[in-house]
This record gives sequence, structure tokens and C-alpha cells, in this order.
Amino acid sequence: MSQSPQTMTPEQIEEILQSIAGSFRESLRSPILHTPAEAGLDFEDVTFPSQDGVPLEGWFIPAEGSDKIIVANHPRWFSRSGLPAHLEPWKSLGAATGNDFEVNFVPDYKILHDAGYHVLAYDLRNFGHSGAANGGIFTVGRFESRDVIGSLRYVRSRPDTKDLTIGLFSRCVGGNATMFAMGTHPEEFEGVRCMVSPQPLSAGVALERALELLGIPARYIDDLDDRIRLHTSFKLAEFSPVPWAKSVMIPTLLYQVHDDLYTRPEDVQAMYDNIPVAEKKLFWIEGTTRRWDGYTYFQKDPNQMLDWFGTYMK
Repeated sequence: MSQSPQTMTPEQIEEILQSIAGSFRESLRSPILHTPAEAGLDFEDVTFPSQDGVPLEGWFIPAEGSDKIIVANHPRWFSRSGLPAHLEPWKSLGAATGNDFEVNFVPDYKILHDAGYHVLAYDLRNFGHSGAANGGIFTVGRFESRDVIGSLRYVRSRPDTKDLTIGLFSRCVGGNATMFAMGTHPEEFEGVRCMVSPQPLSAGVALERALELLGIPARYIDDLDDRIRLHTSFKLAEFSPVPWAKSVMIPTLLYQVHDDLYTRPEDVQAMYDNIPVAEKKLFWIEGTTRRWDGYTYFQKDPNQMLDWFGTYMK
């Protein structure tokens, strides 16, 4: 429950601002609580380097006879297996906004596998089992973009995957990271056919909403911006994928919980509007305010996402 600005003391506001800023210096990791074996899938534990050498951990899930692969990453706080938001301390991340239930991504991989795709699912740096990097700081996609590039290079380096048709399932910060990488290293995406990206997010917008929900006056966003810059060297404006979307040159489907309490619909709309290709689509999930519902939507109703992959990965 949020407190009103009248009842929150300066000391309480200081503590909250410090806690939020500190979360950019050291990210909470989620354990790998599920594996593809639970869905009856064969898989291989794999490790490969990011563009800058950070060791990344993942699963390769083969689909016999397929000539296509989906490369999947994950949102902040999650791992390739999901988020145990039914347990503390992960429950506290979103419990106040109704996001206090577990997200298990293994059903996503089962759906993709059964639709005829190999799957590479991996943990971004500083998350899951992947290596610590950059002193642990979280950059909302900037440094994490190197992991996207590493995953593509890995697919192209394996004898059994180097000739496969590639599609991307880039979730939240994974989507941000993909867009940033497309701007810095467009050559790495040559031959990548398409992307499905649920819920990319601008950190500044999310933190404005967080302060609002906590009952902290909006003027404190500048204070928070300064604190985050001291931890990361970046301003919040430098953590927005809205300008990065201008570098997206492949068919892209975005989807987002319209009334998500963590953000505003204009943020994702602005990303969509900036994507310069004609082959794009934005789908709104209605009837909920819970962000996690956007992460479980694929396993509940995957048809239009599978249609997107099927259309552009022929």
C-alpha cells in the first residue's frame, strides 16, 4: 500500500531513493528452479561468451529435423527459467501491484519446441547463472546488449546450428538490449528474420510510476536520476529504448499489458512508432494491471506470436 506524501517523512523518502538507486548497482538474481526436463524436453546445458567475454549460461533445446531456432532471453530480475515471485525476496518486487505469483518460462520453450523450433534460452549478465560483469551494475539494456550479440555468435559457431534460420524472443530488458545492439552492431543481425518482444521498458518512465505508487512527489525523480548516475554513470534518459527502436530493421511484434502499473502505454507506443520498418505490430493485453501477466501471456495464447515467427521464418 502506498503512503501519501503528507505521511512519508524525509527519512523514509531518502531510504527508498537509496534502495532504488542501489538496485542499479547490484541486481537481485533469481535461481533456476525449473528445467526443460519438466516438460519432457531434451536439452543441453551450454555456456558461451558474451561479446566482451562474460560467461553466459543457457539451455539448448533441440527440435529434431528443424532448420529454425528461436533465441530467448528474459526480463530484469528473471532468469531463463522465470521468476519465483511467490517467494521472498522476489515476491516483494511486485507484490504491491499484484505481481506476487510465479512466472515459469519452461512452458514457453515447450510451445516453441512443439511448433518446430530449436530454442536457445540464456541468462543475461548479472542474472541467473551467468557471470558477474561491469561491477554488477544494471544498465537496462546497454551493457546487456553484448549478451545478445554473444548469443547470436554462439548459434553461428555451433556446427549443428550455424545454418539455422534465426528468430528472436526478446523479453523486457532483453528486448531493450536487442534494440541497443541493433544500433551499435547492425551487422550482427544480418540474416535474423524477425523478433517478438514482450514489454520493453524505459527505466525513467517505470521509476516515475514507482514514485507515484509509493506516494513520493514527482519532483524526486531528478534526485533519483542523480543517484542512479553515480552508480552507473548513465542518466535515466540514456536507459530508454525509445530512440534505440529506430535501429530495428527486422519484422517486429511488440506486446504489452496496456494498464501495467509499472509503466505507461505511451512508452511502448513510442517505441513502436520509432521502428522504421513496415512489418511491425503492437498488441495490447487488456483486462489486467499486472505486468507479470504480460510475461505469461505467450503460454496462455501463443497463436499470434507463433504466426509472426511462422510468417517471417519461412
